[in-house]
Amino acid sequence: MINRFRGTMDHWDPLLVDRIAAERRVILFDQPGFARSVGTPPDHLSGFAANVVALAGALGIAQFDAFGFSMGGSVALQLLLDHPRAVRRAVVAGSAPGHVPGDLPSNQPAGQEVWSVATKPVNTDEDFLYLFFEPSPASQQAGRDYLARLAGRADAFSHQVDAQAWQAQLKSAMGVREAATSLLPRLKEIGHPVLVANGRHDIMAPTYASYAMAQELPRGWLKLFPDAGHGFLFQHAQEFADDVLRFLR
Repeated sequence: MINRFRGTMDHWDPLLVDRIAAERRVILFDQPGFARSVGTPPDHLSGFAANVVALAGALGIAQFDAFGFSMGGSVALQLLLDHPRAVRRAVVAGSAPGHVPGDLPSNQPAGQEVWSVATKPVNTDEDFLYLFFEPSPASQQAGRDYLARLAGRADAFSHQVDAQAWQAQLKSAMGVREAATSLLPRLKEIGHPVLVANGRHDIMAPTYASYAMAQELPRGWLKLFPDAGHGFLFQHAQEFADDVLRFLR
């Protein structure tokens, strides 16, 4: 499970993880220099991808399925390109390959109002509800339920992602933001089955990017969830977990 921008192991929804773990071995981790892990944070996607392979190797795992959320999805794509033999199948959730051409309302990159919240020194529950969930009553309630599940862990958030680490993440994300450096044109090189999923209105990773990825991936699948945004996988945790399990079988 490859996490999002500023995400730690404590941000994974236990409802999602436990449902997947009922059938599959699930490995949660913090990248070097993030939260509970010591080390130096990488500042490019290839470095994050290499760390995933190194972790698998340390655990004696020759091949695995990758699940990447948000920026973790970008890392998963880089992983498929850099280390194709290490991965069997991949899930890319609420993510983007970098720059995606097209002047469409659903393809607008996150604006300053979004990034000003995402990069605050400390994010509040209201920040998460804004960034990850739609403004509808149903989506907002699903967001509050998700946050309540996270709070149920006895040692939740004893370690956060410090500024040095998330700034390294931001630099790596910026490395694919231009047309010349985007991963999108390279997705046709990926022969693996890839499940791409998102909410219908993602203000963090434009939903149109999910469609664009599914178009370029030779074996890409796409699912969009209604009345949901970036945090669709927590709003629809059980349904999406079942989607993931069917895809990985």
